[in-house]
Amino acid sequence: MTMLEMGIASFPILLLMIFLRAPIGMAMFLCGIGGLYFGLGSSNMFLAKLKSETYTTFSSYSLTIIPMFLLMGQFATLSGMSAALFKASESWLGHRKGGVAMASVGACAGFGAICGSSLATAATMSRVALPEMRRYGYSGGFSTATLAAGGTLGILIPPSVILVIYAILTEQNIAKLFLAAFIPGILAAIGYVITISIYVRLFPDAAGTRDPVPYAQRWRALFDVWPVLTVFGLVVGGIYLGWFTPTEGAAIGAAGTGLLALISGNLTWAVFKESLFATAMATAMIFFIVLGAGLYNSFLALSQVPQEMSNLVVGQGWSPWTVLTVILVFYLLFGCLMDSLSMILLTIPIFFPVISVLDFGMSAEHVAIWFGILVLIVVEVGLITPPVGMNLFIINAMDRETPMSETYKAVLWFVGSDLVRVVILVLFPAITLCLLPS
Repeated sequence: MTMLEMGIASFPILLLMIFLRAPIGMAMFLCGIGGLYFGLGSSNMFLAKLKSETYTTFSSYSLTIIPMFLLMGQFATLSGMSAALFKASESWLGHRKGGVAMASVGACAGFGAICGSSLATAATMSRVALPEMRRYGYSGGFSTATLAAGGTLGILIPPSVILVIYAILTEQNIAKLFLAAFIPGILAAIGYVITISIYVRLFPDAAGTRDPVPYAQRWRALFDVWPVLTVFGLVVGGIYLGWFTPTEGAAIGAAGTGLLALISGNLTWAVFKESLFATAMATAMIFFIVLGAGLYNSFLALSQVPQEMSNLVVGQGWSPWTVLTVILVFYLLFGCLMDSLSMILLTIPIFFPVISVLDFGMSAEHVAIWFGILVLIVVEVGLITPPVGMNLFIINAMDRETPMSETYKAVLWFVGSDLVRVVILVLFPAITLCLLPS
């Protein structure tokens, strides 16, 4: 069996292991070391490759940004920012039909700007918003679907852990990717608000109403979100303006949110240790998946599968837009079965070489950034797509009274909003790229 044949054969083996419920990191790790062992043909060469790949992966300075952003999200949860964001959004929007749901989306967008994790955003905002939505007569399925969809803004609005991983894999500028994600993130929040507005008009019993809040209280609530604006502006603005590197910005953001949590009185010594422990666990999980993906991708590179796939696509003479559409559909389908991080680590080393050789009428850097945002969005859709939408399970675990089937029905409206946004961003790349320096 040739190396190319071994590389192709590894795909069904990997998918079988995932189907048998093996952890995705372990599945890629085993396929990677197995392929390298048989491909290199020497135990000494295999052990040397295993040692060098492990060292190269974990000595990467760029990866240190991940635990910093995760710790920043932990501290942001403790500092009471989520409650302040929801209160401010609710005071301005809550009196409208479906306004509390709209406020939840707005609060998720604001919290996502300082968190970087979809699951953390969904879980944190659910604790704040679900009781309020119940209080004003919102149906269970509509409430849980809204919060599951709003949680996806955590990985789209910068800073985003998934974008950091993509930047490392494709050797792109993290600051430019953060900047490019800003407008699509705002469009996502607006799209969800429009979806809520349509839904409550078609199903008026799904949402109740509440009395308007006096303007004095609205302005006071809006003022209370200054910590969020300060942290977001300092981290993302500082990175873009070149005041510090992305890793330094993440460290400053973690220190800033930690200080705010301490001032709020929520950061005791026990809670601080718990935050560090939770960050360490999440980091270890992500890093093991990164290692497994690194070994598997080294095997694929050795087998020449990505290069042969690129040559095949170019040789067929297919339109670049056709190839892009097929790849995005692939992500949508696999999003029903895999988590976002695993999909990015597994597929980008295969798909990115294909996209990079196609002519979209843009520079190579702009194509890479535009493709990264598109991938991020369709991966985000996978978080709320049945049957394995991770956000859906997070919300369902927090609201046992609502059957999962009701959440599935309501969340399809938000999936439709996401698909419309994908089409718009595919047809008009300038929306994604307009903030980038010329």
